[in-house]
Amino acid sequence: MNVNEDRVFHVPADCEGKTVLAALRQLVPGASWQDLRNKLRKRFLMVDGSLCVDEGRRVRKGTVIKWLAQPMPPPPTEENLKIVYCDRYVVVVEKPAGITTLRHPEERHWPARRKQLQPTLDELLSRAVGKREAQAAVRRQRTRGGRGEVPTRFEPAWIRAVHRLDRDTSGLIVFARTAPSETELIRQFKKHSVKRSYLAIAQGRVEATTIESYLVRDRGDGVRGSTTDKSAGERAVTHVEPVEYLPQHTLVRCRLETGRTHQIRIHLSEAGHMLCGEKVYNRPLGGKVIPDASGARRQMLHAVELGFVHPSTKEELHFTSPLPPDMERVLKRLRQNAP
Repeated sequence: MNVNEDRVFHVPADCEGKTVLAALRQLVPGASWQDLRNKLRKRFLMVDGSLCVDEGRRVRKGTVIKWLAQPMPPPPTEENLKIVYCDRYVVVVEKPAGITTLRHPEERHWPARRKQLQPTLDELLSRAVGKREAQAAVRRQRTRGGRGEVPTRFEPAWIRAVHRLDRDTSGLIVFARTAPSETELIRQFKKHSVKRSYLAIAQGRVEATTIESYLVRDRGDGVRGSTTDKSAGERAVTHVEPVEYLPQHTLVRCRLETGRTHQIRIHLSEAGHMLCGEKVYNRPLGGKVIPDASGARRQMLHAVELGFVHPSTKEELHFTSPLPPDMERVLKRLRQNAP
């Protein structure tokens, strides 16, 4: 195996039901169990486009395992989580790429040690806000002449997600901190009154347009997509405008009128402008995988703007977020890729 290149394996039928390490043991002659465990723990393995650190993860025929030449970065901690705004009612945070907003139901029974290897945003944020408020309480006590000490233990804060970002999408996301705030924010999202826009790097020359379709969970091959049967799908509307034309790509701003699952990724892919780094919506129905020479390790999509009415004060809040370093690096590289 060339250690300087990623290597991709497609799980054969005779590996159906095996763990990811057992499948790799068969697919990589000479690899020892210890070598494979080390690669897993050090974040070198991806399964179907997502980082895998679970030794018990089982695979199916057709599952794609990628052995990375370089490890994925370590998961964020509550210490380096960037909280943009926080009060008694809401908290806005910049979600890093590579982390899910919430834990999947089948993962909720995992032991604490296993969860720490692959934390979720809500878990990290709950601890971060709890620690932040415990420290603020100590500072107030000291201001009043007390001898408060920074607590080594604290209670995680109560928070609830009212919307989500995909695992590999970065950017702004808001959580509610009270039940009434949760109800009000959900109402705003359902009314589509929340302002949300994203920056994305897409293939080809993208012109200003509005894309409208009806999305279904399965377009016919197990992948979400658009349908011609309006009664079967959910209406999705994305407003797209170019920000910068690159030699073979476009930096685009996408404004959501509706907020369906994977909406931007699906709409741009179906329009012939797949996102750089896309690993799911990278082929048309019944077609071949679309080549991607961008070198992006994840889909290049960042939630750059978020605006909503505060659920208690009724003040209009508006936040923006700069592009993360990995998207800046891809942009810099693509600017230089003149044909």
